[in-house]
Amino acid sequence: MIDERALVGQNVTIDPSVSIGPFSIIEDSVSIDEGTWIGPHVVIRRNTRIGKNNRIYQFSSVGEDPQYAGYEGEETFLSIGDSNLIREFCTLHRGSPAGSGTTYIGNNNLIMAYAHIAHDSTLGNHIVFANGASLAGHVEIGNHAILGGFTLVHQFCRIGAHAMTGIGTICLKDIPPYILAAGNTAQPHGLNIRGLRRSGFSQDAISALQEAYRICYRRNLTLTQAITRLQVLADSSSEVKAFLEFLNQTKRGIIR
Repeated sequence: MIDERALVGQNVTIDPSVSIGPFSIIEDSVSIDEGTWIGPHVVIRRNTRIGKNNRIYQFSSVGEDPQYAGYEGEETFLSIGDSNLIREFCTLHRGSPAGSGTTYIGNNNLIMAYAHIAHDSTLGNHIVFANGASLAGHVEIGNHAILGGFTLVHQFCRIGAHAMTGIGTICLKDIPPYILAAGNTAQPHGLNIRGLRRSGFSQDAISALQEAYRICYRRNLTLTQAITRLQVLADSSSEVKAFLEFLNQTKRGIIR
């Protein structure tokens, strides 16, 4: 299943079911699990682990050195889970010594062409990156988030679960879960109600989140005041509790 024109390094663990296309380069200390398909002209650098049933299309650069000015060849890593679809010309970098040392990508993510995932970033599961969406270093993306085309996320920002950004969104602060955001810089535009319904959220859960949104964004409260009011609502809604936990953990502040 490995094309004779591909180059494979040493100390590489490749399941026999893996397919590797012509002119792809697999460097030393790479592992690729069963069912994964690597197209032609893909470069997979050292210290990259790729799970099961992934598809990586041509001209992608996977596990490249971090774009970190202080990087001096330290051992850092990229870990990719299962069933991810990584399209053409994507760039996925290993971690840096300034962070965790590892970039993590979860399972069942769709990463469209020309997307960039920088060092020490962490992606959950069932995330969609539209074309050209890019993360700076140390970014966290929650499960089921959707990044519109050419969304740019500043380093150390977080985007919560089930959030969605519009095309060309510039994120300089955290985007809480369940929120629709758009603009330069990103502004909130209500809840991602259509996404929540598609994900099976009940009407009761959506109604509770709508009230949480009003408290946070429509009542002219400070963030501290909003958090105090949300604590009561969180007692009866696990979704609001998750929203509140995100607010309590923010370091860069949230979009408002």
